[in-house]
Amino acid sequence: MYKLGQRIVILSDVFEQSLPVGEYGYIIAYDRNADNAFDYVIRVPKANRNFYVPAGDIELEAVLIQMEVDRLEREALIDFALATHNAELFHRIMNGDQGEEEEESGSGEPQTREDFMRQVRLKAWI
Repeated sequence: MYKLGQRIVILSDVFEQSLPVGEYGYIIAYDRNADNAFDYVIRVPKANRNFYVPAGDIELEAVLIQMEVDRLEREALIDFALATHNAELFHRIMNGDQGEEEEESGSGEPQTREDFMRQVRLKAWI
């Protein structure tokens, strides 16, 4: 639940209320009525109006900025990996940094058949 006065950005218009998608606004009230689908009342200064909106139509501006920063950082790392011909870095970025977890879980030695069956039985028992 967002706090009153937080700056938000309108992401969508599910109920087709002519919301200004992409514009910013401020949360001015909660709609606690259980009989309707709206969660917040927002004020959009550019439209000079108040709107009732569900929680899915809005997102905090800080969250959207952080998502954009993460996306740009990932793209920059991919460009760097391609420019330096660093295949290991490229694969790690493209696979979502799962390589570190795989290296930690696997000790590098192949499992014997008995160890593998013991793990399978243990997981089946749990």
